[in-house]
Amino acid sequence: MSNETGGAFRTAPLSGDTWADFAALVEANNGVWGGCWCMGFHPEGLDGTSAERNRDAKHALVRTGSVHQILVYDGDDCVGWCQFGRPVELPNIQNRKKYAASAGDPPDWRIGCIFTGKGRRQAGVARAAVRAVLDAIRNQGGGVVEAYPEQVDGRGPQRGAYFHTGPETLFADFGFERDRKIAKWRWVMRRELD
Repeated sequence: MSNETGGAFRTAPLSGDTWADFAALVEANNGVWGGCWCMGFHPEGLDGTSAERNRDAKHALVRTGSVHQILVYDGDDCVGWCQFGRPVELPNIQNRKKYAASAGDPPDWRIGCIFTGKGRRQAGVARAAVRAVLDAIRNQGGGVVEAYPEQVDGRGPQRGAYFHTGPETLFADFGFERDRKIAKWRWVMRRELD
């Protein structure tokens, strides 16, 4: 995948070896959404009072190997990521009540948040991350994959907004299809991977 400087993005899983790269990106972006540290989807959820506690909780998950997350690099710089996991690993999706009211068979995998660092958006980072996540899921047996992106068509500009679960168009490009609506602009999209 080419980046804006003409080179290729590379990807790597979040692990003890890549923690410092992930942490540097999060810290350069205000803890991500004010201190989330990509904890919102995890069973522990967010500690809304302390970015430091969220950081420590994420680091603990990484140390135990219970995190599935792909980091995207431009050269030596970590510029984004995509989180994924089994539903038991990522139970805290937005619009949970509406999701549960119309749920059918559970997915094998969920794609949680997607993040691209400031100054890197619109350069293909999210696309590289999702592609690598789908490859990782295939390598772990595949199955039904769910994502929870936001609809962009028919919607006015979102000044200052960032779709932390990605735009619907990104997932459609990877063969995901709408399953059901769970909020005004949010959909459950699914795809089966062999």
